[in-house]
This record gives sequence, structure tokens and C-alpha cells, in this order.
Amino acid sequence: MATQIDKIVYLLSKIPGVGPRSARRALLHLLKYREQLMLPLAEELEKSAKLIKHCQICNNIDDNSPCSICLDNKRNQKIICIVENISDLWAIERGKIFNGAYHVLGGTLSVSHGRGPDDLSLKTLASRIKTDQVEEVIIATSATLDGQTTAFYITEFLNKETQIHITRLAYGIPVGAELDYLDDSTLEASFISRKAF
Repeated sequence: MATQIDKIVYLLSKIPGVGPRSARRALLHLLKYREQLMLPLAEELEKSAKLIKHCQICNNIDDNSPCSICLDNKRNQKIICIVENISDLWAIERGKIFNGAYHVLGGTLSVSHGRGPDDLSLKTLASRIKTDQVEEVIIATSATLDGQTTAFYITEFLNKETQIHITRLAYGIPVGAELDYLDDSTLEASFISRKAF
């Protein structure tokens, strides 16, 4: 029969990047600081489970729907950046490199994971483009096979549904990298995406 410790370790180990050993260490740390950390964390997790929701416009998560990004009138709502997951949106926001709107797909097209076009909320995106008179869509999916397949599908879909300007994030050599250490696909993408100097 599983003890309370076993149950918590099991649940913590379900978090991506946290295995059973890390889960045990985290639990020991939480138990050591019950009053200062464990109880407040438990309370905030319970609140979060009730309060955090998906934005009805972009599929981001926030305390409110529409989310704070969609409601921010200082952002350029005429440009939408399409990302695979919320973590991608957070990465772009962390860098403060984009001041437009987003559309979170919730994954990529993937036969192995059973995700098809209907799972990516593209119809809502197309209607949003028309309603909000969006001028540009930036496709920011990953450079994986699934990410590239998804980008191609989105481009084809939007070209049928709208007359929107579609761009794609560039791929290539990371800043500070040496050619000798790059993998073949990154090097190939760099050549394909080259531009005037």
C-alpha cells in the first residue's frame, strides 16, 4: 500500500523534468519548510487550479479571459505570432522582442501523438484575422519535423482562408556559435536562410 510520501513523490515525478529522485528531494525540502513553503504552495496551487484559465482569443493562460496580452492596447494587435505552446510564448515575452498578439496552437500536427488540424484551433485564428483586420502572421513553430510540417500546413490553410502576409522565424547559426560545432541541419538551414550582408 502506497504511503502519503509515495503518493506525493509519484505526483511530483509527473512534472516534466522531474524524476523520482528529484521529486524526493523536492518533497524533503518542502517538508523541512512546511510553514514557510509547503502550506503556502499548497494553498496557491489550489487557487491556481480554480482561477487560471485559457484565453478565449489566443489560448494563452491567465487569471482572466481575454488574457492581459490580448487586452493590452499598447500592443500591435495587427500582428499575430503563432507559437506551439505557452512556454514558447513565455520565452518570446521574456526576451521582450515582440510587441504584438499571439495564437497558441497547443502543440503541432503529429501522427504519432494523434494530433490533427482540428486540434490546433486554426478556424478561430482565420476568423480572428478577418475580424481584427490582421496584417501579418508570424509562424514561430520549432525547427523539428512536426514543427515544420505544422508551419507548412498553417501557411496552406491561411492562404486558402485569407489574404494575409505570412512570415516565418529564421533558422540558422546561433549568436556566438562556431561552425565546427553545428549539426548538419542547422548549417543547412543557415545556408537556405542566408540574406544580404
